[in-house]
Amino acid sequence: MYRYGMYYWWDPTYILVAIGAIICLLASARVNMTYNKYAKYRSMSGMTGAQAAERILHSAGIYDVTIRHISGNLTDHYNPTQKTLSLSDSVYNSTSVAAVGVAAHECGHAIQHHKGYMPLTFRSALVPVANFGSALAWPLIIIGLFFNSQTGSLFITVGILMFSLAVLFQLVTLPVEFNASGRALKCLETNGILGADELGKTKKVLKAAAFTYVASAASAILQLLRLVLLFGGRGRDSD
Repeated sequence: MYRYGMYYWWDPTYILVAIGAIICLLASARVNMTYNKYAKYRSMSGMTGAQAAERILHSAGIYDVTIRHISGNLTDHYNPTQKTLSLSDSVYNSTSVAAVGVAAHECGHAIQHHKGYMPLTFRSALVPVANFGSALAWPLIIIGLFFNSQTGSLFITVGILMFSLAVLFQLVTLPVEFNASGRALKCLETNGILGADELGKTKKVLKAAAFTYVASAASAILQLLRLVLLFGGRGRDSD
């Protein structure tokens, strides 16, 4: 009972959660610092993020995606269901190489969708499953703690499996994001939106942004590892 009662509220595995949180904080600080640095460099083309996005989409033969302005800072995203490309306050009207790069990255997702890029399709299909699994994971584990039998072990195992779906979503996200950045840089170059030196600056912005997804995946894996360490042997302990 000590292991799964009072001991549960503080144990050495909390260090895994702390490490994950620190990694995410560092990644967030890095992307903000990098973006702010290169947001000071105006692109030679003078195009705003919205204008660059429109040119990239049209050059890829995409005319059914709506580009819209949303509030917030770096809240940019592409919605494949509604076919909307949302650009934040810091990107939509900005002519900086950083803003243009972020807009191009979101266009990369639109192009992935247009071309039927399989990892993006898989990730989109995982969204409801991952959300469902993430919401059910801890309730199932907590219910399982009230049983000192195979029934409790079953609840805990299913809970861990549910959480694994959220981890899988994070892992699938990585190739999707890296591919979108690769497409973005290529589009910016082929459409003459940014020069060679500007592309180097934009690449640093997109690399910093990509690290946030790596950090999120690492944090999720560490949390999953903690669950396995805490509860993985419960069935054997109760025998």
